[in-house]
Amino acid sequence: MRLNQVTVGATDFGASVAFYTALGFRLIVSAREEYARFEAPEGDATFSIHLQDVAPSGGPVIYFEVVDLLEAVSRLKSVGINFISEPRHEPWLWQEARLNDPAGNELCIFTAGTNRRHPPWRIPSA
Repeated sequence: MRLNQVTVGATDFGASVAFYTALGFRLIVSAREEYARFEAPEGDATFSIHLQDVAPSGGPVIYFEVVDLLEAVSRLKSVGINFISEPRHEPWLWQEARLNDPAGNELCIFTAGTNRRHPPWRIPSA
């Protein structure tokens, strides 16, 4: 089984499309200003938004990996993206910064290197 995409709710279609485009995603589908799908800047994953009336609450955190977190945060700030937490080193050996999209979905931009899949506490047989 392979993860195909993640879809999050959007309360302002245009603002959400502009936001994810500013993050570096490439818009590949736009249907009736209620659904949009994007290709990730690297790899073959896709990400989508679907218009909804109510802002999401308590949903999942969506993680986007970058090679250089400080450069990515600087670039995103330069195009007007605001962060709810600045880059910091976490106890799980990742460097992370958090932000919200226009609908309030929580996103984490992170760098983890080999610790993403192979942290020191990984189960030996996995």
